[in-house]
Amino acid sequence: MNFVLFETAIGCCGMVWSKRGIAGVQLPERTAAATRKRLLRRFPVAHEAVPPAQVRRVIDDIVALLGGERRDLNHVTIDIGAAPEFHRRVYEVARHIPAGATLSYGEVAERLGDRKLARDVAEALSENPCPIIVPCHRILAAGGKPGGFSAPGGVATKLRLLTIEGAQPEGPMLFERLPLAAGGGHAVNGALSTTGLRNRK
Repeated sequence: MNFVLFETAIGCCGMVWSKRGIAGVQLPERTAAATRKRLLRRFPVAHEAVPPAQVRRVIDDIVALLGGERRDLNHVTIDIGAAPEFHRRVYEVARHIPAGATLSYGEVAERLGDRKLARDVAEALSENPCPIIVPCHRILAAGGKPGGFSAPGGVATKLRLLTIEGAQPEGPMLFERLPLAAGGGHAVNGALSTTGLRNRK
């Protein structure tokens, strides 16, 4: 495995890749050194390297997305074969939620066949190795509440990401002065229907 650090509008992020695809994304810590340390704690065998063209494209798309542009990351191949099957199914649903839209944990569970699995959905998302590519920040608690977020910064980071994308869950927003992404929500790709998706402006 290899990794690289890169700057974004929200701070220094990291990315880990293998021959099979993107294996991990690290959201910013307080400093680049702290981001590197957290990333290597998660992927101790990774070595810093210059990213190949296909990885550079993913980085460029993430930088643009975090800068407020509309980018679709469904083209990205991720290497999460070690994740449990249920987790992979949750991540697949999450990847089809467009920027600017949200679903609840219960709505994701319903798409997986049983709304009672909402807690299991939340647990799977808490172990998401590839935030942004698998946009777990677009999945909220019941009633439009933010819910939890296991990445650095917790719920504050989640709200910041949603604000950048133009999705505003109920409750106080901590980053109201950030520019919102232009335009409305996108159509949903693949098997995920638009029913239940919420676009907030």
